[in-house]
Amino acid sequence: MEQFKGQPRLPKFAVPKGYDIRLKPDLTACNFGGSVAVDLDIVADTRFIVLNAAKLSVNAGAVSFTHQDSSKVFKPSKVEIFEEDGILVLEFGETLPFGLGVLAISFEGILNDSMKGFYRSTYEHNAEKKNMAVTQFEPVDARRCFPCWDEPAWKATFKITLADVPSELVTLSNMPVVEEKVDGHLKTVSYLESPIMSTYLVAIVVGLFDYVEDHTSDGVKVRVYCQVGKANQGKFALSVAVRTLELYKEYFAVPYSLPKLDMVAIPDFSAEAMENYGLVTYRDAALLFDEQHSAASNKQNVAVAVAHELAHQWFGNLVTMEWWTHLWLNEGFATWVSYLATDNLFPEWQIWTQFLDECTGGLRLDALEESHPIEVEINHADEVDEIFDDISYTKGAFLILMLQSYLGAECFQRSLASYIRKHASSNAKTEDLWAALEEGSGEPVNKLMNSWTQQKGYPVVSVKIKDQKLEFDQTQFLSSGSQGDGQWIVPITLCCGSYNVRKSFLLQTKSRTLDIKEFLGCSIAETGSRGSNENNALCSWIKVNVDQTGFYRVKYDEELADKLRNAIENKYLSATDRFGVLDDSFALSMARQQSFASLLTLLGAYREELDFTVLSNLITISYKLARIAADAVPELLDLINQFLIGLLQYSAQKLGWDPKPGESHLDAMLRGEILAALAVFGHDLTINEASRRFHAFLDDRNTALLPADIRKAVYVAVMQRVSTSNRSGYESLLRVYRETDLSQEKNRILSSLALCPDPIITLEVLNFLLTSEVRGQDAIMGLSVSSKGRETAWMWLKDNWEHISNTWSSGFLITCFVAAIVSPFASIEKVKEIDEFFKARPNPSITRTLKQSIERVHINAKWVQSVDGEKKSC
Repeated sequence: MEQFKGQPRLPKFAVPKGYDIRLKPDLTACNFGGSVAVDLDIVADTRFIVLNAAKLSVNAGAVSFTHQDSSKVFKPSKVEIFEEDGILVLEFGETLPFGLGVLAISFEGILNDSMKGFYRSTYEHNAEKKNMAVTQFEPVDARRCFPCWDEPAWKATFKITLADVPSELVTLSNMPVVEEKVDGHLKTVSYLESPIMSTYLVAIVVGLFDYVEDHTSDGVKVRVYCQVGKANQGKFALSVAVRTLELYKEYFAVPYSLPKLDMVAIPDFSAEAMENYGLVTYRDAALLFDEQHSAASNKQNVAVAVAHELAHQWFGNLVTMEWWTHLWLNEGFATWVSYLATDNLFPEWQIWTQFLDECTGGLRLDALEESHPIEVEINHADEVDEIFDDISYTKGAFLILMLQSYLGAECFQRSLASYIRKHASSNAKTEDLWAALEEGSGEPVNKLMNSWTQQKGYPVVSVKIKDQKLEFDQTQFLSSGSQGDGQWIVPITLCCGSYNVRKSFLLQTKSRTLDIKEFLGCSIAETGSRGSNENNALCSWIKVNVDQTGFYRVKYDEELADKLRNAIENKYLSATDRFGVLDDSFALSMARQQSFASLLTLLGAYREELDFTVLSNLITISYKLARIAADAVPELLDLINQFLIGLLQYSAQKLGWDPKPGESHLDAMLRGEILAALAVFGHDLTINEASRRFHAFLDDRNTALLPADIRKAVYVAVMQRVSTSNRSGYESLLRVYRETDLSQEKNRILSSLALCPDPIITLEVLNFLLTSEVRGQDAIMGLSVSSKGRETAWMWLKDNWEHISNTWSSGFLITCFVAAIVSPFASIEKVKEIDEFFKARPNPSITRTLKQSIERVHINAKWVQSVDGEKKSC
């Protein structure tokens, strides 16, 4: 048996064809019993059957394999579960005959509270706390519910029966009900056999729900299930789902493949949502929308989340990655397609511009030496959780956008449909997608894209002007300032003085020189020239990576950078390009390839900025700059805060505090972000007005003075004046938190509390996160502490690490704790302390995240030293 331990994948001498699963969940005792009969094809000589099982008690006496042709029953001589590897090994006394048979196993398990496998979630009904039973199997936790071949490539059919369930409860699975038998207060429910699918997509939900229902034009029944009394909050998601299914059917040229689609709001849920085939599960906040108390940002999040999970019904469920190495095929595509769908449904949201802000996470993460390629080798189940990150999601999505832009939208769509038809109901690898796109376009897609998927990182393209020639040079961009050795095939786009003068080429070598007049048909203007010249004779500015369609940074020489700053001030650049110049400049400053002072100078060009996405990123950057300044030049922090406040005054005055009739969705979202930033930077007028409105809200929860879109900003402002001697604002927010049953409102409050500048209050907030009043997945909302609370948060994490690592056994949640608390530091001495602490407490599920967080501390520390050096040299 030892030969099977420590292996990355299961042996291939037995192939599952179908599962017949019977489960009996006990919601009172919080356990379950079950049995599984697997139609199994023995395809090689073996005395062993090896499959996955974890945290299950298997009844060895009730395990058998019955050969189909001979009807001979084989009983294993030895049955053992190796928990470390999550495998169940059955050893037989003789070699099993080739061909089909049935493997029967009986087992028992616990409805755990870890939000993975078959687990329990709690809710209140008529003031009574109740349990529901829920599954979350991705990536490797179907084995916690029933013994199975728990790898994406082992696709099979599934028949599921839920036995002895209280008859008043709703029971759901991937397929529609085929039979329901009621026996007194209990019922047994059986479901239609599913099409072939991977184990991680199997799903079961048992609980008390209301629902709203609609149908697509071709008869697919769509329902949104939520807690009793909240059915109206599911109507927006229902509308999005029906319209999105119609859109995807047309875009992929393949209809949705199941007869129904259920979407369920789960109170305790570690991820945002899960794309189970035909039964999609969500956190409450990702599915429900309350017209009065949800913000515009909540509405957008619901739309994007629904579009993302429904994209998986094709990308992931119908066509499934062969192994977790190809996770990006699932998540990168679903992310990209979700924006495509959202833009189609809500074009006024300008979602593709917002997509750039979403992708900054991928650019920041991939600029670390501890990043990983999009295609990363997975050698153990413990490693899978850590690649559900911004590389797989946002870098993957950006590369799809980059490729679509290069090949053309129609060609790309046509090739994608061909890929789905060819690999439907089977598995695929990255090279299968490239092959389909090559066939459809005639372009060498495999050659173009391998440099982007098989190596980590991305380039910074340096652009210089010399003697009317543009010099391009690519090097790997690293936030540490180190030199990387990567090289890419980079799709360069540029425009000169006008978006009408646009050129593109592939930078396939390290460097290239272009004659401006020959290539663009114009000359570069002398330094100091201003204005856009539409006759193309004179080029007043040059922008590379037009509309940010390429996954790379651009570094301009001083002359070109000055011209771009002028173009921004004069509003010649599009919002996407204003975003790109700002974000690249910030990244270069962090990597010490550009001075802190020059970044502040560039920020001044954005004083009259009104675009939501550009301002949102400017605010994010400003928060980071204020933190760096607090460590590097604390004596100048007040001046820098005043400068940052000044940047936002124009947009703040334009938007005001109150929503205007007919204002845009984007203005509604922007108002709250600006007001929150002004409060954090210490703008007294904002904090005073927020306090006035908050007190009106305490007197009347329906006051028009505090609409949902500015509530978080007001809560943040209130916490700026909370201290141990002035606790009233904090205690009032806790009271609001306890009164509301809307998860979005609870999250707004949690994400505001820890921003208090008083470390003693910060400690109270962090301790509150560990109480039963805060659901496990929501605790991470309260980890964004102020710079004055960093040390308090670190001490708290150390003191509570055993509790945190045991309670939140989900790898995703633990990594969030580590990243949020470790990454903000900016001291080399702190790195040593962090390293020593975790070395004594090894945890495989946080290894990669810990290394990345420590690298970020090194980057912060070097940046602080650089800024301090700038000050001394002035």
